[in-house]
Amino acid sequence: MSSFALSYAPSETVGLIPERLERLTAVMARQVEEKKAPGVSMLITRHGKIAYRESVGALRPGGPPMTDDAIFRIYSMTKPIVSVAAMMLVEEGRLLITDPVSNTLPAFANLKVGVEIGGRLDLAPLKRPITIQDLMRHTSGLTYGFTGAAPVQKLTKAADVVSPNRTLAENVDAIATLPLMHQPGEAWEYSVSTDVLARIVELIEGARLGEVLQQRLFGPLGMTDTAFFTPEQKLGRRADPFSFDFMVAAGVDSCNATAPPKFEAGGGGLMSTLADYTRFVAMLSGGGALDGVRVLGPQTLAFMASDHLDATTDKCHYLLLPGHGFGLGFAVRTDAGKAPTAGSVGEFYWGGMMGTAFWVSPHDSLFAILMVQTPEYRDYFRVLFRNLVNAAIA
Repeated sequence: MSSFALSYAPSETVGLIPERLERLTAVMARQVEEKKAPGVSMLITRHGKIAYRESVGALRPGGPPMTDDAIFRIYSMTKPIVSVAAMMLVEEGRLLITDPVSNTLPAFANLKVGVEIGGRLDLAPLKRPITIQDLMRHTSGLTYGFTGAAPVQKLTKAADVVSPNRTLAENVDAIATLPLMHQPGEAWEYSVSTDVLARIVELIEGARLGEVLQQRLFGPLGMTDTAFFTPEQKLGRRADPFSFDFMVAAGVDSCNATAPPKFEAGGGGLMSTLADYTRFVAMLSGGGALDGVRVLGPQTLAFMASDHLDATTDKCHYLLLPGHGFGLGFAVRTDAGKAPTAGSVGEFYWGGMMGTAFWVSPHDSLFAILMVQTPEYRDYFRVLFRNLVNAAIA
């Protein structure tokens, strides 16, 4: 079990209000009583110190109490990790974000864009190639099959391009046979882009994604419980939701593997713990370094955590909150207003389909992590957690 990366400080000494943190615990305990989630684990750091760490409820329905070392399915919180791995290759001169994806994956040179005309799907040629930057900021034109019912999304869902029965390479090959939903760069569309990025990382590194992440990130950062599976001896620590029905309906793998799975999903396959993800986010918050281990340079990290969307990019998507743009692996707050919660310009964040979430606020010298398994209430928990954490800042 990995340790939490940072030392502790009384909350009042780092500008947090103890009574309001107690309210955060009480409100989350009430959510558990109301059966909105079996249990919740939370952490807040300020000025590089852990000022709050609490767990409420149970590890799983009818199970033991939620523990500090619970293992959560983090789904799309895998994406920032894969994006960091890709930017390490950029720093090493092995990849450019302006590179066309087809440099590494030639099948992507022949993609077409699906255009709906009179109920029929026509195919239009690409106006420009998809780049690595497009993959990282979700402007590739790719989509997910579960995020809507447009013709290309229906084709994507039918093709099952996140199938647990195929390897990452095979799923990416399947993606390359489908039309795009948009021309590259023209719209923010949450998608399988990070799976394609992960495949590029595999090809450059010459190893499976899980091996690359273990060697480049999890090992050096001391993330001892983060992997694409939960070993049998750790199963007792795994947190579960009340139901997997939501995930089944979306066609998403339930991440129950107890050995390395066939498909290591760069877009959403990892399991992790509060302690491990704290180590990863502490590295991000620390400008790319933790405990003397430098993963990225501070300029690279700041570049990733900046808005990369053009003024002309269509940002009308339910998963990109108002007042936000998107960087290389994270959503980035661009306005003090417009968003559903208080916060500071320059915050960057992301979350996972089961409700896990994190954000880093450079302006407030703060980061916070929410670990929960409740797909039906994921948006509710994220907004609630943000409101309560922001209210505790003195």
